[in-house]
Amino acid sequence: MLSDPGEIKQKYRYWQRRILLSTIIGYAMFYFVRKNLSVAMPGMGADLGISKMDLGLFLTLHGLLYGVAKFANGFLADRSNARTFMAAGLILSAVINIFFGLSSAVLALGLLWMINGWVQGMGFPPCARLMTHWFPPKALATNFSIWNTSHSIGAGLVVVVCGYLATYGWRWCFFVPAAMAILCAVYLLFALRDTPPSLGLPEVEGTAQPESSEKFSATVFKQVFLNKYVWLLSVASFFIYIVRYAVLDWGPTLLTETKQMKLTHSGWMVAGFEVSGVAGMLVSGWLTDRVFGGRGARLCVISMLLAAVTVFLFWKLPNQSLVLSSVLLCLAGFFIYGPQALVGVIVANLATKRVAATAIGFTSIFSYASTLFSGWGLGWLVHHYGWNAALAGLAGVAGLSALMFALAWSAKAHGYNVANQTPSSQAAEPVVHVR
Repeated sequence: MLSDPGEIKQKYRYWQRRILLSTIIGYAMFYFVRKNLSVAMPGMGADLGISKMDLGLFLTLHGLLYGVAKFANGFLADRSNARTFMAAGLILSAVINIFFGLSSAVLALGLLWMINGWVQGMGFPPCARLMTHWFPPKALATNFSIWNTSHSIGAGLVVVVCGYLATYGWRWCFFVPAAMAILCAVYLLFALRDTPPSLGLPEVEGTAQPESSEKFSATVFKQVFLNKYVWLLSVASFFIYIVRYAVLDWGPTLLTETKQMKLTHSGWMVAGFEVSGVAGMLVSGWLTDRVFGGRGARLCVISMLLAAVTVFLFWKLPNQSLVLSSVLLCLAGFFIYGPQALVGVIVANLATKRVAATAIGFTSIFSYASTLFSGWGLGWLVHHYGWNAALAGLAGVAGLSALMFALAWSAKAHGYNVANQTPSSQAAEPVVHVR
């Protein structure tokens, strides 16, 4: 362990920036081998004769397995080296994308995308582990929100890149991103490190815990499964993800069918939704730490109410105004992505760094169970009742998310005080004051 305060501070700041930047790049690349399907779907439907309900089923099965995988891999990631864990997941997903691009049978495509859902679940848990070990609770919302821009960066870039790749054939939407993902995995192996103690650094301020005082499984049970706020936030995340993935997965199809836009133009509009989401994440993280004292659920109530209003206006205002529709879609992204990012922050702080990846993985079961509605469910709804019914439902779902956050209004800023209430909690652990 290093002992010189100046050296510790300097090394800490260097590695915090390096970990943050590397995980943003790495997780954004996971989107290139996951959300490429949404851009390829129109071409797949025309080339292979796959219906919207079949494509929606692909999205649903993928999402369900992804949610379960994030929980299972969260349990593993809390006890594994984050660097190798994350790189391995990205390589596996790239390989599956190559096989997907080579396939034509509906059954084979469905099975491959389900498997991809599982290995994609290896991306988020190591990032959650890294963020909670490298940043203290009082600064986690700000830094985790910066990290969460990786969602929007990845999802925004992939629809633009694959929008152009699709003009050469839908299969290129899988081959090119796969090659990029393999290169990125190699980069992660060089760029990442696991926890501060692995580099001779002490733990960050405010996270010291008696690691040996309680079994890992007992900590999971107490800090996750018996925590009512984790359950409320999980249900809130379920509703958020219905709206978010409805736009990401069906956005190009919605815009081309209802506004007769070119696929490349619709890709830019969905990218605008993502870019606005980046701004929403950064503002929400800053407000949570500086204004709401770490109690992000309170900010999420306001954001999701505004998101519901925005989706309603997107549905009701004249369709012929493309500028107005674009502005409203961007505002929806701004209001939705703040709460989407904060759910992970709130849950990680409540569960503590020791089981942060497991706790976030638990919320992910709910988040990606939402694909039953945003994938197959929305495809069915549009097939039978049209896009008007779908947009009305999405506005209502955003309102339900606001209600769940309101029920979690009194949640504490973090759960370290509860975690440290054990017989051996007097055992001191070195900390360093690093923001």
